[in-house]
Amino acid sequence: MAETVFDFVADELERRTDLEKLEARGTIRLALKSAGFNPREVSPDQMAVVLEQVMPGELRPRGVDKPEALCGELARAVKAFQPTGDEAVGVSPEDVFRRLARS
Repeated sequence: MAETVFDFVADELERRTDLEKLEARGTIRLALKSAGFNPREVSPDQMAVVLEQVMPGELRPRGVDKPEALCGELARAVKAFQPTGDEAVGVSPEDVFRRLARS
């Protein structure tokens, strides 16, 4: 089981696409950075919002088919994710939307 939500999403993205491990992790890092989050501190709720709002735009140029559908599936899976590590309890999804609106 993945220790953090970042690891969980990276593993799933690698499994469900043709992206290599480093490319999957780097793509997620770019999406999180553009939303103002640290991969080690992002909560499942925050990651779900980033997946739905930011990740399709990161995956499309990388040749991933149907990125919106994939990200929707990943967002639903993330909401049920139970971390095994010391995941930080983050802010609400509304705070994520406010942060995205400013960028």
